Amino acid sequence: MKDQRIVPTQVEKVMREADFLVSRTDLKGRITYGNQIFIEYSGYSERELLGQQHNIVRHPDMPRGVFKFLWDTLHAKQECFAYVKNMSRDGSFYWVFANVTPSLDARGQVEGYFSVRRKPKAAALSVVSDLYRKMLDEERKVGPRDACEASVAILKGALAQNGVSYESFILSI
Repeated sequence: MKDQRIVPTQVEKVMREADFLVSRTDLKGRITYGNQIFIEYSGYSERELLGQQHNIVRHPDMPRGVFKFLWDTLHAKQECFAYVKNMSRDGSFYWVFANVTPSLDARGQVEGYFSVRRKPKAAALSVVSDLYRKMLDEERKVGPRDACEASVAILKGALAQNGVSYESFILSI
């Protein structure tokens, strides 16, 4: 279980250009595999990560709506790209550009999820940070019950305002 005593800090771990963080989860989002780079950035040992919910590295600056959008996309058996701010065990943070895909068995049924994360473009982080801040503000305003839907509405509104799909937006910044 995620250690609730972790306090976020302002210390950033910047990914190296050649780094790829890789993980797999089961259908419930429990980590079944993490490569050494993922283990390094998370600050947890492999033993501590395996079997835990992937949100063990979720930073509180991340809007819940981003994850609702991601899970809705994955449940439709589609891949999803996202910029994600993660938190290490020591409270430091690291940004990633994630590609998450459903893993399908021989019958085409989802059996888990596979995620590869790499260093994000610096210019994109200012764009998503601003959007995520607006989404978080809306989540706090409406409260936990309606947070995800309200947050996703902010995201969809921003996409509509710019006349782009989510994928076009996320891949263009």
